[in-house]
Amino acid sequence: MLRRPTALSAHELVLKLADGRLLGYAEFGDPAGRPVFYFHGWPGSRLEGRIWHDAAAAQGVRLIALDRPGMGLSDDQPRRAPGDWPADVAQAANLLEVERFAAIGYSGGGPYALACGWRLGGRVSRVALLSSIAEMGSAGSTAGMSRENRLVFGLARRLPWALGLPLGAMALTLRRFPGRAAKQLESGFSVADRPLLASGPLKAMLLASAREAFRHGTKGPAQDAAVLARPWGFAPEQVETEVLLWQGDSDTNVPPLMGHYLADHLPHCRATFLPAAGHLWGQANAALVLEALLRPE
Repeated sequence: MLRRPTALSAHELVLKLADGRLLGYAEFGDPAGRPVFYFHGWPGSRLEGRIWHDAAAAQGVRLIALDRPGMGLSDDQPRRAPGDWPADVAQAANLLEVERFAAIGYSGGGPYALACGWRLGGRVSRVALLSSIAEMGSAGSTAGMSRENRLVFGLARRLPWALGLPLGAMALTLRRFPGRAAKQLESGFSVADRPLLASGPLKAMLLASAREAFRHGTKGPAQDAAVLARPWGFAPEQVETEVLLWQGDSDTNVPPLMGHYLADHLPHCRATFLPAAGHLWGQANAALVLEALLRPE
């Protein structure tokens, strides 16, 4: 039986789904505003939505940020694929009394936003993709991706159990050594992103979001990496919902080739490629993204 929202504390809300799993979420912006579901990156959590709060409030947006299975407050869901996610989102929308909504997918959240555009097309007004990954098997898709990301997703695709050690070290550093975690965060982004990371709130949000991803240990983030690294179960050509895509040309976390692949294969896509922008452009331009996402259909 579905259960209505339960509040643990500020930004710690859970829904009970039909199969008994808990789905964690947080709300930001205007509680009475137009609903937008936000899907976080990897490793991440609902706390990414915090950096969107002011822009969402100013534009009358109710931003609902969900934790994917095994991360944050959400229970694990074995043997899942991106195509299973829309069922969870539909249940969440019903419980939260949301009929029609837009969706934002940042980085590793992109495939999940596209899955909603595919499966829930009648309820999804528009999808925004911010530095979204494409299927790892798409031709040349990882060219230009950082060595660290290629290693992580390569292991996730072939030997996901081997991620336990590096992810365990990441979780420990985030929890016990915040100064070292901040330096590692900076080194994990391109030079184009460094000025944005000079912003205290953005850096703090990214660290808090990643720390929350490991709330239940490494299993959830490892599973999510494997899901993202393997075939999605649907093709971009099957997404009939309108998609707005933003991709930085200097992004080394998700290389521009992935953005071009999605732009070329999504039937209704308006793509913007940003010279000299990196992976964090969308997080720093929430107002612009929301304005485009919610323009009249």
